[in-house]
Amino acid sequence: MRIEDIDWARWEPEQEATLLFVIRDGQILLIHKKRGLGAGKVNGPGGHVEHGETPAACAVREVEEELGITPLGVEPCGELRFQFTDGLSLLVHVFRAGDCRGEPRESDEAIPFWVPVDEIPFDRMWADDRIWFPWMLRGERFAGRFTFDGDALLNFELHRAPSGLP
Repeated sequence: MRIEDIDWARWEPEQEATLLFVIRDGQILLIHKKRGLGAGKVNGPGGHVEHGETPAACAVREVEEELGITPLGVEPCGELRFQFTDGLSLLVHVFRAGDCRGEPRESDEAIPFWVPVDEIPFDRMWADDRIWFPWMLRGERFAGRFTFDGDALLNFELHRAPSGLP
């Protein structure tokens, strides 16, 4: 499945989700994901947008629920569209925060840990993270489309998001 084979104008996500990364003092807060899509991988806290909820409100709620902290200075960074060969289609809103209130704690969903931004363990993450993470770390707005077969990244396109988006 190639990016150009998908009619993105008609594409509808089966699920809408968020990721939020707290970045402070040269470190980023990541999680070992314990369950759900990507269990066993390193990622950022996040989850499914509930009916009537904005992506920003979802991102904050999920961090509070998963890690017991409140992110501060939250700003949108990008939107990622994922199409899997098994039919799963996912729209992910990516956010970053400059700080948090509280100390991250383990939950049923995640084991949190801080890591220097120059030591991000990409080899334990989804393959697409290597592609868009640098944009997020620089605070640049981006939009991406990715196709996957299971854990295998098939292809992608990533570009700067138009002004005012996402």
